Amino acid sequence: MILFIVIKSNISIYFNLFQFIMKRNPILLLILLLILFSFPVFTHAQNNKDGKLASKPLFRDPVYDGAADPTVIWNGKEKKWFMFYTNRLANAKGLDGVSWVHGTRIGIAESADGGATWSYRDTCDIQYRLTDYTHWAPEVVEHNGLYHMYLSYVPGVFKDWNHPRWIVHLTSKNLINWHFESQLKLASDRCIDACVFRLPDGTWRMYYNNEVDHKSMYTADSPDLYTWTDSGKKVVGDQAGEGPNVFNWKGKNWMVVDNWKGIGIYSSDDFINWKRQEKNILQEPGTGLDDKVIGGHPDVVVNGDRAFIFYFTHPGRTPENRGKDITETRRSSIQVAELEYVDGQIICNRDKPVYIHMAAPKIGK
Repeated sequence: MILFIVIKSNISIYFNLFQFIMKRNPILLLILLLILFSFPVFTHAQNNKDGKLASKPLFRDPVYDGAADPTVIWNGKEKKWFMFYTNRLANAKGLDGVSWVHGTRIGIAESADGGATWSYRDTCDIQYRLTDYTHWAPEVVEHNGLYHMYLSYVPGVFKDWNHPRWIVHLTSKNLINWHFESQLKLASDRCIDACVFRLPDGTWRMYYNNEVDHKSMYTADSPDLYTWTDSGKKVVGDQAGEGPNVFNWKGKNWMVVDNWKGIGIYSSDDFINWKRQEKNILQEPGTGLDDKVIGGHPDVVVNGDRAFIFYFTHPGRTPENRGKDITETRRSSIQVAELEYVDGQIICNRDKPVYIHMAAPKIGK
């Protein structure tokens, strides 16, 4: 033990001693290396007081390689974190136009280590299917032991974007099997990307993307998650976007929106009037694996005083691949980064290693 302490505390002794042992007994050197690398000093790069180092990328779908639009929620019965995501047929052959982003069910990944590593679990058994159905952009919340999903539903598989799509309400007790409740009546026949947030008065507000109004964000309200009244009003529309996500953090109400040039950040005092901060996040490419392009369509999970943003990338959409429609430009990966609050603004250093261990929440997210 004294030998090990000396080795760890003085690098010159470390080097000279290993040279000495190498000349006389290489087998002893191998044994010594195995012992030394079991010490915490060498594993600190993977774990610290803030958790385990998150994988980079965080997750890739092993079936179609098209994971996108993540939403993350605690599975109270299984004591795991679940990630629901849109899947795309990124690795399929012979699909024209945008048909490759149609025709799939919602995928599920799970994490048993607080969100650092994820494995593929299954697809959602959604008991509402028309011929050639497509499932997009799930939003999942928990209330009184029941899970509610608000799913973007496309009634078919199409080669272009000019077709109806709507939001449906589903419920589940296990986050796997989903029962159809209703199709929501919203501002148009092309509404997607629901985000459901509980207001301070206990009612629920849905923010969603009304595509026919220049991809703006609209709202609907509900007292019970079942009956929804649409406001018919735009609350965010200064820039086109999608994937709104609302959360409370650092004593402020925030909304993130995917503007296709990074993630726009808004804040509000009343959940209706939203003010954009000057700089987007995840706009500048990162340096990590599959993270060298803009980030898209995120979910933010506030856990204690920390906030993590789960987003997706198209790693192959680099300048040299501009204009190409191939598997490499279609495939997508899920990533995670930690948000920071500086001088009243949200910033995000996507290249900063993320040590994460999300604790089980009391309720829902």
